[in-house]
Amino acid sequence: MLWPFWDRPRILLVRHSFSNSEVLGPLSHVIVVNVEYQMLPPFSLRRSVRSCELILLSIEYSLPERRALPDVTRTHLGTETFLGRKGEDMSALRRLRIFWMPWVAVVVLGCFSDAVAQTSYKVADLGTEGNDILGCAMSVNDLGWTEVMAQNLPPGQQDNLFGMLLSSRIFIDIDGFKLDLGTLGGTNSSSNWGEINDFGETVGFSETAALDPNGEDICGIGTHHTCLPFLWQFPKMRALPTLGGNNGEASAINNGGQIVGFAENGAQDTTCPAGTTNDQIALPAIWEKGTAKPLPLVSGDVDGFAFWINDQGQAVGYSGNCTTATHGASWKNNVISVLADLGNGALAQGINNRGQISGQIGSADGSTFLAGVWLNGADGPVTKIDLPLGDAAAFASGINDRGQVVGSSLDAHFNWSHAFIWHDNVLTNLDTLFPASANLFPIMGNKINERGQISGMAIVMSGPHKGDVHAFLATPVNERVGTSVADVAPTHPKANLSADVNKQLLQRFGLGRFQK
Repeated sequence: MLWPFWDRPRILLVRHSFSNSEVLGPLSHVIVVNVEYQMLPPFSLRRSVRSCELILLSIEYSLPERRALPDVTRTHLGTETFLGRKGEDMSALRRLRIFWMPWVAVVVLGCFSDAVAQTSYKVADLGTEGNDILGCAMSVNDLGWTEVMAQNLPPGQQDNLFGMLLSSRIFIDIDGFKLDLGTLGGTNSSSNWGEINDFGETVGFSETAALDPNGEDICGIGTHHTCLPFLWQFPKMRALPTLGGNNGEASAINNGGQIVGFAENGAQDTTCPAGTTNDQIALPAIWEKGTAKPLPLVSGDVDGFAFWINDQGQAVGYSGNCTTATHGASWKNNVISVLADLGNGALAQGINNRGQISGQIGSADGSTFLAGVWLNGADGPVTKIDLPLGDAAAFASGINDRGQVVGSSLDAHFNWSHAFIWHDNVLTNLDTLFPASANLFPIMGNKINERGQISGMAIVMSGPHKGDVHAFLATPVNERVGTSVADVAPTHPKANLSADVNKQLLQRFGLGRFQK
């Protein structure tokens, strides 16, 4: 069941420890509401609500439709709970949906101020799935729900340069409960950031059962099946249209239902070197009202990708050619703006609702790529984020409305090295903020929500899964870290990933476009 809370959409997740219930099956009794201080009605409080406190609110209202953006089609998940069953089990919740009713709610305000001001993080190991050895929490919504990518490699190829990804699936993780989103008829599904919005709607890309007629391998698993962008709404995944070609990927969805990514138009990309497998033109795209529309490119460019979109409909990504992200780009009202850089290109991967942008920039000497932020928006200068000590490259993939930035760095061999958070010009490696008891060395920080929760991936430090790469969700807490992960693992632990998998991940996120 999707419920708005005051004027901002929220979801009520009704659960009872996943035990059986005669009323609601596995979900019942306890209503968990994620509330932020920005959501409280202005007339109800006269004091600051940034601190932790209990507030008793008596609210009488009809449950409105979700917040609308102009000219954007709204699609609801129906009158079912997100994980609920159809039929009589849902009658009680349907009645709540239909009628005006008084609500008396005890609202627990999360004690989340700036993440860098927190002493440490509470870390949830989201693991992976089955026998997979790689799990990565690609994105997190404001409820703390994550989209997790789970992947596997063939036995014996973990250290092989030519090792290939065997499989990939996309899950939603809600407090440890994983829901497989399925596929579009093929074996694999995946994501390129792949946002989950506050309605539980999720996007990514999936193989179909058909072989690609041009031999492309857009999904990157080696099957050479066609790869289509998808929108998942409980309980079904459906394909999104392309721009006339065979393939595409959806990368982000905002709370208004607008989706961005890229789609092929069916024309061959003449800027690709001879022998390139994926050699069709890929255009940045936006999906509205069920229709794919190309976003404009910088004059002279032929390819592009829109990685993220905020709730105001402003998207970011890049404009370039087959091999290079020539320009960092921002799109608003179908007009492209070129982002400032250091003279060697840029790529934008995140944008908050204030228009602040995070991403990566080519270094001034062209030797590597660095994390960068555009704190004054698309028309402002870029701020370079210093590399973590000893690392060779970095990117900033997520930014929330408080200007907190998360990202990842790589070593000289382009292996994942550190996940970090940056705010007010201060960079902090997350391994110094994770308690040693987490048993996870964070190597990738992907997205950060308005509560300061961070999604990413980490290397398991000890135990039966030592060396595997697990997804994590890190929640800021007002506690001293004590002994940190950095204290017990001053050097980077070895991961069970081949060099080729690292290269595939870099290319998947567009990061390999700055490599010489």
